[in-house]
Amino acid sequence: MEGYCPLASGSKGNCLYLGTKKTKILIDAGISGRATKRKLEEIGVELDEIRAILISHPHSDHIQGLKTLAFRYGIPVLANSETAKEIFGIFRECPQFKIFTTGETFTFEDIEIHPFSIQHDTVDPVAFTLKADGIKMGVCTDLGYATTLVKTHLKECDYLVVESNHEPSMVHACPRPMYYKQRVLGRSGHLSNEACGELLAEVMHDGLRHIHLAHLSQECNSPETALERVKEKIGEKVPVKIAPQTEIAESVLF
Repeated sequence: MEGYCPLASGSKGNCLYLGTKKTKILIDAGISGRATKRKLEEIGVELDEIRAILISHPHSDHIQGLKTLAFRYGIPVLANSETAKEIFGIFRECPQFKIFTTGETFTFEDIEIHPFSIQHDTVDPVAFTLKADGIKMGVCTDLGYATTLVKTHLKECDYLVVESNHEPSMVHACPRPMYYKQRVLGRSGHLSNEACGELLAEVMHDGLRHIHLAHLSQECNSPETALERVKEKIGEKVPVKIAPQTEIAESVLF
C-alpha cells in the first residue's frame, strides 16, 4: 500500500504504517508483534515487507512490540543515540540500530526524514517530517507544548498526524492521582484538544490534504470532543479523522 495508516494510537500502544513507491516502514512499534502483523495484513501489507522501524522515544507504548520485530524478524531500528541507549537498557540486547541525530535530516531509501525535538518527559523525544515523491507528511505526538520549532517543521505538510490527547476539564474531573493530572497537563506531558487545534490553525495552508488526530486519551477525551474542539479552530477546510486505539484508522493513499 502506497500511503499511510495509523494501526494503533493511544496509551496502550502506538504504531503507524508508511509506504512509498520504494519502501515500507513503521513509525513506532507499541503493539505486539502479532497484532502488528495482523493489522498490516488487514491493509494488504506483509510484515516481511517492512524495511525499518522509526522510533520517536522509548516509552513502552511506543516500543513494547519492538523486541519481537527487531529480533525475530530482523527489522532495523532507526533511533537517536539516547533512545537507542534506553532501548538497549530495557532489552539487554542490541537490535540492528541505524542511529540518526536529532535535528539533522537523513535519508532511508526514498524517504527524507527530519527528526525534530519535542517536549515530553523522556530522553531526547522527537517528532518527524517525512518527504517522498514530492509529498510531505508530519507525525507529531507525545508533546506537552507546541514550540516554535514544532510549528516551523509542520508547515507545508500535505498530511498530518497530530496529538489531540485530552480535554483539560475531563483530566481535572477524572479519579486519577494528582501526579498523573500534573504530568498530562504539564509542558512535558500531552497536547490538549484546544492546543492541537491552535497548532493546526497555525500550520494550515491550501495544500494540506488530510489530518489524523492521534493519541486520544480513552479516559479524558472522546473522538466527538476532539473533533469538535479542533474544528472550532480550523473549520471544515480539511478532512479530519481520528486515529483510534484498538482499531485501524482510515488509510490515506498517495
